[in-house]
Amino acid sequence: MSNNRRNPPGILLIRSLRGKDWSLKTYRYVVLLVTFVAYTAYHASRKPSSIVKSVLDPGQQVNCTGIRPWPVGEMFIEREPVMMVMKYQGWAPFNGKDGTWRLGAIDLAFLGCYAMGMYVAGHLGDKLDLRMFLTTGMVGSGIFVGLFGMGYFWDVHVFAFYLAMQMIAGLFQATGWPSVVAVIGNWFGKRKRGLIMGVWNAHTSIGNITGSLLAAGVLQYGWGWSFILPGAFIFVTGILVYLFLPAYPEDIGFPSPNDSHGKAVVSPQDEEAQRLKDSLIGNGHNSGQLSSGNRKSIGLLEACLIPGVIPFALCLFFAKLVAYTFLYWLPYYLSQTAVEGQFMSVKSAGNLSTLFDVGGIIGGILAGYISDKLRARATTAASFMYTAIPAMLLYRRYGSISKASNVALMMIAGLLVNGPYALITTAVSADLGTHSSLKGDSRALATVTAIIDGTGSIGAALGPLLTGFLSSQSWDAVFYMLILGAFAAGLLLTHLVIAEIKEKFSKQLSSEQNDNSGEASRPLLSDQRR
Repeated sequence: MSNNRRNPPGILLIRSLRGKDWSLKTYRYVVLLVTFVAYTAYHASRKPSSIVKSVLDPGQQVNCTGIRPWPVGEMFIEREPVMMVMKYQGWAPFNGKDGTWRLGAIDLAFLGCYAMGMYVAGHLGDKLDLRMFLTTGMVGSGIFVGLFGMGYFWDVHVFAFYLAMQMIAGLFQATGWPSVVAVIGNWFGKRKRGLIMGVWNAHTSIGNITGSLLAAGVLQYGWGWSFILPGAFIFVTGILVYLFLPAYPEDIGFPSPNDSHGKAVVSPQDEEAQRLKDSLIGNGHNSGQLSSGNRKSIGLLEACLIPGVIPFALCLFFAKLVAYTFLYWLPYYLSQTAVEGQFMSVKSAGNLSTLFDVGGIIGGILAGYISDKLRARATTAASFMYTAIPAMLLYRRYGSISKASNVALMMIAGLLVNGPYALITTAVSADLGTHSSLKGDSRALATVTAIIDGTGSIGAALGPLLTGFLSSQSWDAVFYMLILGAFAAGLLLTHLVIAEIKEKFSKQLSSEQNDNSGEASRPLLSDQRR
């Protein structure tokens, strides 16, 4: 395939207008920006179902006082008086006695198809062109999220229709994460990858908040718009990806930072990278030789055999179980728990729960930075998971004392829960996808990411499902489940943590021995001079 066919059309147009190419640094900024917006759109398109539950299910009560959602309006609103609450008639088939169960069923169907589709999508992402694959997934997601909302305008009351839309949307959504992590891994070497991807991973929380605001902002015009607007957002962003995302540095003419050609540009100056690019072309390394199309994908079994893939995948199963339980149930928990002796409104509970994501943004950046400094991904992830245990206990015990304690302890819990989750799904996946055990011509980034995150997504589906049962017994039981999940996540990394500690000690010991041998040789040298 020719270089121009793989180059994004928008970049070709800009290049022709400018009369010269961008620098390597500029390309990296473009990749970070486009993938950030892309996955923000993915997460924004997943939020509408949680926003419209109160409209579809007649058992839920909705505040109709016209108060705007946070951050525009107030954060804390007390539970509304009865005369200020209007009970919606609901929307068949969700307005019967099985309405809540059916809303839970479509969430489970989405997450189940997302998890299963991840394994296939990851393998396809390494076999197909990532830009086209990601574009297809985003456009397809936008169409089927929008079709769910069109059920309102078409007056559809068949449960199978909404179930099918969620299942198909889940399959298309599975294309996103393996693809964007693979693109970032293609462009950035391991140096400072944890910090870069920790900052970049903020798109998850920003997408959640953006989706909530988009869906809530148009809810008054009919719940269908709450799906159509986020669906249009991801559709348009998919076109942006097609036009401006260079998925592989080889296709632009730069060597990959993960192969033998890329060793000189793992952390290059732009001028050095450009000179290397020109010399490669001048020495006959044409676009066909440097093209990503020459790389071979590996199978799922081969990817599972890469050292560290299985332990991190199982760890993420439990880490994501904990994180997604907070994501799906924290607003409900807040509305059912008295803070300073007062219950807050459903709207206020939803507003407040976004601070868990704010803590998650900080946690992702902090975990990435620490793991870069220590060069110990497993130790960092395990430490965060173990520390999350007392944080969740403190939140359960003292979060209801005051609004300030609730906010502070919730953000700390979000930091510690989402930190390792973000680290494993980004930097760890990229590291393992470019592991030294792979041949230079292999492509495993998307496949490895899919195995790790796909396994984690099964836990993400299981956690909220178990919470629905346990919360009817007591919220203490839910928190015990979360604590066990965090402990299991840390425990599964024990072997890798021990290996990292041993490696640190051996390097330190070797360095000390070299220093001692150097000092011992100095007197001998001075004696010889005499």
